[in-house]
Amino acid sequence: MGVLYDKQWLDQEMDRLPPWTQPMYKTFTDMLVGDNTYPCVPARQGFLENQLRFSFISDPREERAAEEVATALKTYGRNAREFGDYTSLAVFFQTPKDMYTTYTVEDYRNLFWNIINKVTAYDEKAWPESIPQNPTHHEWEFCFDGEPYFIFCATPAHQKRKSRYFPCFFIAFQPRWVFANLNRNTAFGRKMKNIIRKRLIKYDGMPGHPDLKWYGQEDNHEWKQYFLSDEEDSPSKCPFMRMRQKTSSFFK
Repeated sequence: MGVLYDKQWLDQEMDRLPPWTQPMYKTFTDMLVGDNTYPCVPARQGFLENQLRFSFISDPREERAAEEVATALKTYGRNAREFGDYTSLAVFFQTPKDMYTTYTVEDYRNLFWNIINKVTAYDEKAWPESIPQNPTHHEWEFCFDGEPYFIFCATPAHQKRKSRYFPCFFIAFQPRWVFANLNRNTAFGRKMKNIIRKRLIKYDGMPGHPDLKWYGQEDNHEWKQYFLSDEEDSPSKCPFMRMRQKTSSFFK
């Protein structure tokens, strides 16, 4: 797989894809537009205006899954600016039954970083000079094929944070440039953040996670926001391996 689809194609041709993809896409549709309560207003707008792109990926534990994600992300990134200002790439993984019964939130966290580390190994471009390579830096962001991305992960194991629950292992990639007007330096960005945070608290029925902060804020770490715990805890060390992978390859 690793192929990109848009809403119009999926609404008309969904039955041409493997059976497991159909309920996942329907759930995603219902989540964003079913009762108009999903916190991320831009994601809802992007979906309704056919700006999102979708990819359906193999079992995330299989080696080919990361290559499929890398293929989809490269294709997406090189065309994303044509899709609209609220675009993102939604990636659904085929999640076998044994994962539903045995995987905890922490298991999915490890799986998430394992996928991201394998995806970055397929990146043939140099890390953008404008983005720090050290994840501890407050301006660090995951990059692929020269493009910085915010990443969002949801799993079947999340129970308390409804906004981080999805019936299959799910990752979304949002280009950094979509946040050009959605940041703390613009009145629109500050207003939208307040709206989203209020909706998030109502949607989850609990306070927002303490790791949710503005990009570029000096005490912010983007990598912590990619995968949120069900509780308020967060890991102390970033599992991202690109720097170590590249260094290891250099000395071989």
